[in-house]
Amino acid sequence: MHRLDFAVIAVYLLGITWFGARFRRTQHNLRDYFLGGRSSPWWAIALSIVSAETSTLTVIGTPALAFLGNFAFLQLVLGYLLARIVISTIFLPLYFRGEIFTAYELMRRRFGERIRRLTAGAFLILRALAEGVRVFALSLIVAIVLGPLYQRWLNPGAAELASLLMIVALTLFYTFEGGLTAVIWTDVVQMILYVAGAALSFAIILHRIPGGWQEAVRTAAAAGKFHVFDFRFSPSLAFFARPYSFWGGLIGGCFLTTASHGTEQLMVQRLLAAGSQRESRLALFSSWIVIFFQFSLFLAIGALLFVFYRDTGAAAPQPADRIYPQFVWNYLPPGAAGLVIASILAAGMSNLSAALNALASTTIIDFVRPALGFRLTDARVLSLARLATLGWGLLLVLIGLLARHWGSVLEAGLSIASILYGGLLGVFLLGSLTTRVSESAAVAGMAAGLAATVALKLFTPVAFTWYVLAGSAATFATGLFASLFFKDQISE
Repeated sequence: MHRLDFAVIAVYLLGITWFGARFRRTQHNLRDYFLGGRSSPWWAIALSIVSAETSTLTVIGTPALAFLGNFAFLQLVLGYLLARIVISTIFLPLYFRGEIFTAYELMRRRFGERIRRLTAGAFLILRALAEGVRVFALSLIVAIVLGPLYQRWLNPGAAELASLLMIVALTLFYTFEGGLTAVIWTDVVQMILYVAGAALSFAIILHRIPGGWQEAVRTAAAAGKFHVFDFRFSPSLAFFARPYSFWGGLIGGCFLTTASHGTEQLMVQRLLAAGSQRESRLALFSSWIVIFFQFSLFLAIGALLFVFYRDTGAAAPQPADRIYPQFVWNYLPPGAAGLVIASILAAGMSNLSAALNALASTTIIDFVRPALGFRLTDARVLSLARLATLGWGLLLVLIGLLARHWGSVLEAGLSIASILYGGLLGVFLLGSLTTRVSESAAVAGMAAGLAATVALKLFTPVAFTWYVLAGSAATFATGLFASLFFKDQISE
C-alpha cells in the first residue's frame, strides 16, 4: 500500500542530497563555506531563516499543542516581531562593521578572548543539546514510516537508529560538500515543500471530517481551540507558571527571539550572509510574515485533527507528538502520504544542516583558527571545517538517542535553549549598550545569568517563556554591578 509513498520519500532524499552537493564547486575559502560568499539574495535568506527557525519539532509539535489546547502559542509569535525590531536596531549595525564570520567575534572586539570563548562555548552546548532533541524528533517520523518495514529483520529500536543514521548521513553529505550556500538553497526548496505538504494535509483532513468546514469550525470553536489571547495578569507564581499568556508571549517571545536571532550563530550566520545591512534587515522582517502564516497553519491542522478524532471516534496516537505524522501515514492517499512525510523530513533536514554549519563555523572560527591560525592555509582550514561538520553530525546522533525521555519535543527544545539564551543575550546587551563594563565583569554577569536560569528551572514552576528575560536581566545587572570592582582593560 505504501510503495508509492516510499518511492516519493526516496526521490526527495536523493534529490535534495544531489542538489545540495552540487554547490561544492563554489566553495574555495571560509567566506564561501560559512557566509555563502555573501551573495545570496535577501528573499532566499528570509526563507532560510524560516527553515532554520522551523524544524521537525515545529511540524509535529505545533499541531499537538492545538490538539491538546488552543492557539495560545501564537502569542509567542507576536514577541518574535518585537524581537526583530530590537535586533535590527541594536545588533545589525554592529555586525556589519567590517567582516566577521560568527556572532562571537563581536564579543572579542568588545571584551576580549575569554568572553569570545565563553559565549561561543555556550552556543556549542546550547545548539548541540537543542539539536539533539530535533534529531530525536526526526526519529519519531522515521519510526512511523520505516519501523514496520524492518520488523522482520530488526527490533524497533535498531530499525529507528538505522533509518535515523541514513537521514543524518544524507544531510551531512550535502552540508559537508556545499557549506552555507548549499544550506540556504536547500532550505528554500525544503521550506516550500513542507509548507505545501502542510497545506495538502489541511485540505485532506478537512475533507475527511463529516460535515466539512462548518462542522470543523463549530466543533473546534465549542472546544475553545481558536482561543489565542490570555490577558490575565497577577504578580504570582501561578501567572509566571503559565507558558502561554499575552504578556509571557510578547515579552518572553521577544527576549527568546532576540537571543536566538541576535546572538546565536545559527541565525546570525544567515544575517551575515546578506550583501548589506539593508538586505539583512529585509530578510529578517520578511521571515516573520512567513513564520506567522506557518504557525497558524500548523495550529489549524491540530484543531482539525481534534475534530476528526472526536467525530470519528478513532483512537488518537500517543504521545501527542505522533498525532500529525501518524494521521498522514495512515489516512492520506498513496503518494500524498509520501509527499507530506517527505515534507516533514525536509523541515528536519533543513534545520539539521543549518545547525551543522553553524556549529562547525563556531568551532573553527572561535576555537581552532585562533589557536592555529598562523599555520593554516585556506585549503587546510576548509578541510578542518568539513571535518568539524562531520564530527558534530555524529555527536548530534548520540544526543538524539538520549533525548527520547525529555518530554514534549517542541517544549523540550525551547526549554533547553532558553536556559542558556539568557546569559548569552545579557552579555551581548552589555557589550552593545555599555562602554565601561570590563571583560571580567561580563564573565561574572554571564555566570550569574546562567545560575539564575538554572535555579528557575530546578526550583520554581516558572514557565520556560520567562527564562531568557530572567537570565539576561541577571546577567546585565550583575555585569554593571561587577564593573564597579573589576577594572581590567576594556577593549574597543
